[in-house]
Amino acid sequence: MRVESSAIAPTRIAVSTAEPQGRGRTSGTLMAALGVTAFSLTFPATAWGLEGFGPWSLVAVRSVLAALIAGGCLLALRVPLPERRHWAGLAVVAAGVVAGFPMLTTLALQTSTTAHAAVVVGLLPLTTALCSALRTGTRPSRTFWAAALAGAAVVAAFTVQQSGGALSTADVYLFGALLVCAAGYTEGGRLARIMPGWQVIGWALVLCLPLAVPAAAVALSYEPVRLTAHSVAGVLWVAAGSQFLGLVVWYRGMAAIGVPKASQLQLAQPLLTLVWSVLLLGEHLTVAAPLTAAAVLVCIAVTQRARG
Repeated sequence: MRVESSAIAPTRIAVSTAEPQGRGRTSGTLMAALGVTAFSLTFPATAWGLEGFGPWSLVAVRSVLAALIAGGCLLALRVPLPERRHWAGLAVVAAGVVAGFPMLTTLALQTSTTAHAAVVVGLLPLTTALCSALRTGTRPSRTFWAAALAGAAVVAAFTVQQSGGALSTADVYLFGALLVCAAGYTEGGRLARIMPGWQVIGWALVLCLPLAVPAAAVALSYEPVRLTAHSVAGVLWVAAGSQFLGLVVWYRGMAAIGVPKASQLQLAQPLLTLVWSVLLLGEHLTVAAPLTAAAVLVCIAVTQRARG
């Protein structure tokens, strides 16, 4: 009896590359939006923290506190160690999100207002989308790239206008922060498709703990500390809110709707930070700042509706 070769051929499993639809997409967008909301408080909280801590102390202490929170969760739930092949990606997340971005933005905020820093960091969505395209091979539509570039151009124009046509030292720190954070977001979003998002940032934080503890000890011995309600609240928020909880929902959202689309939701972050800077820090905004932030909001709608 002759048997058709197709009957015994290995079954091919098709992997869908379609975008999430319906409830999954809505849930992913909501998770990413919650992450953006948490991140929007980072600069005002950092400004509060700098009232009582030096820049190196603030970054080291926030990393230690966040790592203790994450490590406690991992231990309580008896989460096994990640596979060896994932540690390189976790190291990129740790270097970019846990260490690099907080350190560079904290140094920038010593001489820059939170409003200015927030709008400069509005370039992060485009930087992350580019990094994701190079790292994972994603190919968003031309409409997506046009909207992302438009938002980036508006932010770049604001930066030049605010600095009088020349980059300041704070801008150099901020642009460096964009690059390392985009790399960390891309790797984190990729890993969040393999393991839960909270474990991605959890292990990245734990990975930094052996360096963060001695760094905190040295920094605290050299930089004076003045504990106030603002400085304590600022440190607690950047550790628990920005460094851990915000990244938990952020990576979960990126895993659900993809790194490029999730990254563009951060175009709203400057506007939210501008609101917080006025309410919490009493900063006075120039007309250009809210107009710039409002302009990039238009780009969000386009990128979210564009074909992935």
